[in-house]
Amino acid sequence: MVTSWREFWDRDTPIYVNARHKARHYAGLAKDIAALVPHPDAVVLDHGCGEALSADHVAGLCGRLLLCDASPRQREALTRRFSGNPAIAVLSPDEVAALPPASLDLVVANSLAQYLTAAELDACLSDWRRLLRPGGRLILADVIPPHLGAFADAAALLAFARRDGFLPAALLGLARTLVSDYRSLRRRLGLARYSETGMLDRLAAAGFAAERMPRNLGHNQGRMAFSARV
Repeated sequence: MVTSWREFWDRDTPIYVNARHKARHYAGLAKDIAALVPHPDAVVLDHGCGEALSADHVAGLCGRLLLCDASPRQREALTRRFSGNPAIAVLSPDEVAALPPASLDLVVANSLAQYLTAAELDACLSDWRRLLRPGGRLILADVIPPHLGAFADAAALLAFARRDGFLPAALLGLARTLVSDYRSLRRRLGLARYSETGMLDRLAAAGFAAERMPRNLGHNQGRMAFSARV
């Protein structure tokens, strides 16, 4: 039995209903992240990057792209996928924590906060605050508000699938999710949720000047994104 979110993400998951869903998800995220790159020489960290299938698009617009994921399996796959791209480096969370202070221009943490405890998130915020250069920016995205449930997530997925041409697969995928580890883990471990005010207060306590962004990264606009500056 899977006992933690980290263990869940270290293996094949039912989150993506087919290859098109996965490709369109990562292409959309890469487009959103690329739009945030502050200048061509920027050092960018994508923390909790997952498979990052379109990371080369982001890497082409910055000086250095650091991909971090807690899953050893994901890191091995990322290293193979981007071994020919000298602008991309794959790091573990411990390696990120060991980076020199004030060495990053942009940190993006998308769909990460919900899988961390409050203490784990605070530790990440402390690390990111230390690693960002003066004027650097943290984007904390896909944050789940308290009122948003699984039904709203499913509706957002179906709307995304209808737009991008994988609706039948999405309907089948949702049925599979009902009997998957993801559903049972979501029930047993839960997902961390934050109100807008609660997340702004947490970011301020970590030393950031923060605001909610007009839109979330990715397709699910029921979730929130925050921009926080050093």
